[in-house]
Amino acid sequence: MQDIKVPTPHIGAKKGDFATTVIMPGDPQRAEFIAQKFLDKAVLISDIRGMKGFTGYYEGKRVSVMASGMGQPSMGIYSYELFNFYDVENIIRVGTCGSLDGDLHLRDVIIAMGACTNSNYARQYELPGTFCPIADYALVKAAEEECNRRGINYKVGNVLSSDTFYDDSASASKWRKMNVLGVEMESAALYCNAARANKHAVCICTVSDSFVHPEEYATAEERRESFTAMMEVALKIAK
Repeated sequence: MQDIKVPTPHIGAKKGDFATTVIMPGDPQRAEFIAQKFLDKAVLISDIRGMKGFTGYYEGKRVSVMASGMGQPSMGIYSYELFNFYDVENIIRVGTCGSLDGDLHLRDVIIAMGACTNSNYARQYELPGTFCPIADYALVKAAEEECNRRGINYKVGNVLSSDTFYDDSASASKWRKMNVLGVEMESAALYCNAARANKHAVCICTVSDSFVHPEEYATAEERRESFTAMMEVALKIAK
């Protein structure tokens, strides 16, 4: 671990500004939306590069929310600094994904138990094989129970954390054959960082479009402000 002082190069918060659990969307505007809609006494604690972070209270419980940006390099930076320099114990990613599963439709939820990837992010660990990035089981179980309680249509399983949004290989059908549920861009790096720091993470994604049902598509505003079910699940299971 590098010797970095707080505030870090990418997070302007002071020691103690973050709660034990951080809810982490990719979009800074979604982070602000969550803070304004769900948190009491929310305070902006970091805004470097427009990557907004807030701390407030949800049902009396101190919780933080901060954006990760898009892609594994960006998630890798922010989650690493939160885990290693800000004493954050749990990161719950709330993101969007493209569904590869015919039974999952727009606004359904995927809880990512594992994260396949086409990234070389884990190569830094110099392991004699392939590291398998997985979620924290307790957080997966809590998210599943909360989805059941709320009557949310969801599945638990593998996602693909892709480094390419516009993928020239047209590989979606191959991942689908392996029962990968959906495609997103951050979870594998988050799970690697959590494992390395001996911390806890889970990714909860809402289906925003589909490789199986191409007519199902959410606008940017809908993705930011109407996918509230996963946000409430994440806030409810925050420790």
